[in-house]
Amino acid sequence: MIDRWGRADEPSTSLFDAVLRSWFRVEWEGVEHLPRKGGALLVSNHAGMFPIDGGVIQQGVEREVGRPVYTLAHHGFWSYPFVGTMLSRAGAVVGHPGNAERLMGEDGRLLLVFPEGAKGPTKPPSQRYRLQRFGRGGFVETAMRAGVPIVPIALMGTEDTTPMLATFKMAGQDVPVTVNSLLFGPVLGALAHFPAKIRARVLPPVSLDEPPGRERYSPSVVVERSEAIRDQLQAALDDLLRKRRSVWRG
Repeated sequence: MIDRWGRADEPSTSLFDAVLRSWFRVEWEGVEHLPRKGGALLVSNHAGMFPIDGGVIQQGVEREVGRPVYTLAHHGFWSYPFVGTMLSRAGAVVGHPGNAERLMGEDGRLLLVFPEGAKGPTKPPSQRYRLQRFGRGGFVETAMRAGVPIVPIALMGTEDTTPMLATFKMAGQDVPVTVNSLLFGPVLGALAHFPAKIRARVLPPVSLDEPPGRERYSPSVVVERSEAIRDQLQAALDDLLRKRRSVWRG
């Protein structure tokens, strides 16, 4: 069956699931913090030439708690034949605050976002595993309006699947140069990831304690909550890195 967002009840993801188990050997901790019911906003660090973090979290959460995870995508994808439909079947929704609020607030669903945005995958090598700015904290305001908690998820290992060497400007955009792209070319290099060990740590949910449905929230409160969540994620990443035995063993 297809729900009102276009998502299939059981998306065809068996191949990717096998890749996560056998190639990246993803391990989870803190899964007891994942909500078993009700809406919530999942937030995580974002990295990689062709980021796999969305798939890692979506597959992992759905396997651990049996709940579908939705993501936001640029509306432009739906202008291409078949692309929008394919994304919708996999749980992607047009990236608009109204959609996010209805998805979590009205439908009680789990929604995944990456507050770093494009800054995460294109950051320079000197910023490896350092979270980039979360902007003005729009994700916090969206969660406040929907009346749902925020669940931070730290991912270690995703930056090592496509090791960054440098970035350069093209048409005003930062373009990353990875070991993969040098070895396999720009197209195959974006898809061919090294088998780095990936660990995911779910942090306790953050309750925002603000009345839902307001048209406007205090910018200072929004930014303060956003920075606090960023600090929690960075601390979790630092701890995972300290305890790591090697890139390949985790």
